[in-house]
Amino acid sequence: RSTMSSSFFIRGKQKPKLAQKGKNAVASKRKVDGETGGKKAQVKKPNSKYNEEISSESETESNVEPKKRHPVEEQEYEETPQEKKLRLAKLYIDQLKEEEEQKADDEAFETHLVAERLQEQVLEQKGKLQRPIAKDLLPPDASDIRLLRGHKLPVTCLVITSDDKCIFSAAKDCSIIKWDVESGKKLHTIPGGRKGTEDRHVGHTAHILCMAVSSDAKYLATGDVNKLIMIWEAETCKHLYKFTGHKGPVSGLSFRRGTHDLYSASHDRSIKVWNVDENAYVETLFGHQDAITGLDCLSRERCVTTGGRDRSVRVWKIAEESQLVFHGHEGSIDCVQLINEEHMITGADDGSVCLWSVNRKKPLSTVKQAHGCHGDAGLEQPHWVASVAALQNSDTVASGSHNSLVQLWKCAQNFRGLDPLFSIPVPGFVNSLKFSSSGQFLVAGVGQEHRLGRWWRIKEAKNGIYIIPLKRRAPNPESE
Repeated sequence: RSTMSSSFFIRGKQKPKLAQKGKNAVASKRKVDGETGGKKAQVKKPNSKYNEEISSESETESNVEPKKRHPVEEQEYEETPQEKKLRLAKLYIDQLKEEEEQKADDEAFETHLVAERLQEQVLEQKGKLQRPIAKDLLPPDASDIRLLRGHKLPVTCLVITSDDKCIFSAAKDCSIIKWDVESGKKLHTIPGGRKGTEDRHVGHTAHILCMAVSSDAKYLATGDVNKLIMIWEAETCKHLYKFTGHKGPVSGLSFRRGTHDLYSASHDRSIKVWNVDENAYVETLFGHQDAITGLDCLSRERCVTTGGRDRSVRVWKIAEESQLVFHGHEGSIDCVQLINEEHMITGADDGSVCLWSVNRKKPLSTVKQAHGCHGDAGLEQPHWVASVAALQNSDTVASGSHNSLVQLWKCAQNFRGLDPLFSIPVPGFVNSLKFSSSGQFLVAGVGQEHRLGRWWRIKEAKNGIYIIPLKRRAPNPESE
């Protein structure tokens, strides 16, 4: 028999009969694709591999003459079951190859993503992770900034839950308010008590200076001027425990991430470690020469503190019972925040903001008069830096004072410098600043007075919390 060159054009007509003829051999084993994709050359001797597999069937079927087949059509077109099986097998193999290649590409992409994620985790554990976010940030529109009011007196501190859904704030009126971020509504209020009602009032009866929330949002801790630390159930705001032991105002609180270990700092110059699950005191650490003004920690078993007028920043290695001492500011260091496990930002009443590495005793970078100066000509004083915040594992930090502006800064590569990004108008004393975990917004706790005293009063300021959205440039916007 000979294969005719015109077979390509009438193949469609014969397909149903061929399918019927070879259905026992083909349908159960091969996936049929409608298009064959071109003219078939005559197969003189099929590949031995396929020949072995299908020889018995093909011999039987090739000897059977198809019924009702027109003799002209038989002359014009001929594809034996053997050839058809070979063609379909090739199509099937090509399809499998394509699927495998696609799968390999997908796997390579996934492997790349996993590798990137693992690399980030390693850098984060080493304290060297610095995601470049600052370059994409845009100043927010004034109309997008929300003010939440509820405290009668200046807000002194605030925290955001790790899921970015709730904010806790506290103030000089001794009250604590839990806010819903999305709606801006109050979820709970723990009212403050009058001085002298400590025995019967559940809550604080003195100015609250600091607060912390555990990373799983189970516990809220608050510290006040009366040397007390209160532990609350964060979900319901139910009072759980009262920790006593400090001999001065409690000025700093922080939960170690992923645990319920609580670190507290006080004006009595000591740091205490507590186990909240067990309602237990663990130990006390000494070293600062003046009142401790701020404290922060991440997931390592260590914390960082600022020692006010002893002008030192200290990193406490809890397990080793040792400390690292850093010097740099010229005034009282009033606030501190860790950027990652190895770098931190501090602010002082000399108006400067410093960027530190735990591997160097001096600041990596210092910005003097970060918020400008005030006062009569010749007697200018820098605006005190009352609060700092860091978007963790990134290159973005912020500072607050009482010059009616929150300043955002970009950390240079490897934290070698601080460059101003933009400022956001916020009237009053910015007593507390916190970035949300996602970096979608920044929250400022604002008052008419400084959180530690009544040296000045800005009457036009409003006591409340400002939620400042952080817009980002679209990465490579697609052209329509």
